[in-house]
Amino acid sequence: MNQDLQPASPQSASTWSQRFESALHPAIARFNASISFDIRLIEYDLTGSQAHAQMLAHTGIISTTEGEQLVQGLEQVRQEYRAGTFNPGTDAEDVHFAVERRLTELVGDVGKKLHTARSRNDQVGTDTRLYLREQIQQIRTQLREFQTTLLTLAEQHIETLIPGYTHLQRAQPLSLAHHLLAYVDMTQRDWDRLGEIYRRVNISPLGSGALAGTTFPIDRHYTAKLLNFGDVYSNSLDGVSDRDFAIEFLCAASLIMVHLSRLSEEVILWASEEFGFVTLKDSCSTGSSIMPQKKNPDVPELVRGKTGRVFGHLQGMLVLMKGLPLAYNKDLQEDKEALFDGVLTVQACLEAMTILMREGLEFRTTRLQSAVNEDFSNATDVADYLAAKGVPFREAYNLVGKVVKASLAQGKLLKDLTLAEWQTLHPAFEEDIYAAIAPQRVVAARNSYGGTGFEQVRQALQAAKAKVQL
Repeated sequence: MNQDLQPASPQSASTWSQRFESALHPAIARFNASISFDIRLIEYDLTGSQAHAQMLAHTGIISTTEGEQLVQGLEQVRQEYRAGTFNPGTDAEDVHFAVERRLTELVGDVGKKLHTARSRNDQVGTDTRLYLREQIQQIRTQLREFQTTLLTLAEQHIETLIPGYTHLQRAQPLSLAHHLLAYVDMTQRDWDRLGEIYRRVNISPLGSGALAGTTFPIDRHYTAKLLNFGDVYSNSLDGVSDRDFAIEFLCAASLIMVHLSRLSEEVILWASEEFGFVTLKDSCSTGSSIMPQKKNPDVPELVRGKTGRVFGHLQGMLVLMKGLPLAYNKDLQEDKEALFDGVLTVQACLEAMTILMREGLEFRTTRLQSAVNEDFSNATDVADYLAAKGVPFREAYNLVGKVVKASLAQGKLLKDLTLAEWQTLHPAFEEDIYAAIAPQRVVAARNSYGGTGFEQVRQALQAAKAKVQL
């Protein structure tokens, strides 16, 4: 695909051009062909080709009438494809040749003029950018929908408590909304990042030719404007060989998957009998073929698994590019399947996780409340209590460690200690210690900016809603 040379005639099937004396071996022809996957680019190829034809007419390289014939013929190819009557096979080699061949069948010899001042190298670069530009906008829209779902859920659970963890050990209680808002912030970075990448995708390589530009008096800025590109490549070598934009996209896609996978892992844990924080609804879970009591978290498990798939595409693209000399090389045919699958995987996972969080699970608030009452995650608040009464924090910290050790030995929680026991440990303890270590108070008291205090969470929720434009 995207060779520097083109056939002498699009209708020639026997040899590649007059340069060759025999046709490709059938197995090599199949190996060489990319039509099976690059057909996905057909709409973008048609759009790019229409802009190129308009530019050829605009600059006088072809006549206005010929330009109109090409544009109309390409539109007919589009309608045939959409109707399912145009289905090119392996003999077409790639989508670009398939379109040109069909166009020539429709409009005659004028179809052979379409490729004037253009190589399949800059053509495929243009198609890929048009495709990815559209997919980025779609993924950003999906990210907004996912964020909206999380914000709606967070608004319902501002004062619902959930154990917070570090090292997967109980640490401090949190507002469940605060926990969910962490993922809103993560996906906001994803949304921002894709916007930055979009600007670098939105640069036109059309007119770079095979690698050195063209002798024809083309107007690259004219085609860029027709195709809504923000800029054009200033170096033709870079224009046809650059795939940084695809690597950047796959890097951003990998980070989206990291965030979805982290949430997936938490949902899997929360749905387990050991945690019991959520109940999975039938619409988003399956059963076992042998154990009738089970309800499996298939959606988050699949998302977690597909994350590695996107990582692999990123690594594959980096390895693909690392040793390529300028300019175009056939290796670059291998960028498309990775890019296409990366796009589709992210889109599918965002859709599935949005449905799961919106309607596929329910938080068990009674169990969550019970969980935050069953541990020592309020120990830091005891140290803070003493520090507020003038006891040096490190001294208070060491004292509370002894309290926790003694309580564990007695099978007690901190809330179960009598006031006399507290005062034996330190005379600064008073009756208000019980209120200070109650989970609801513990959470509410963390009112520093960005903290889990309920007032901070309400402010963060409103700020996030404004950003997401709810």
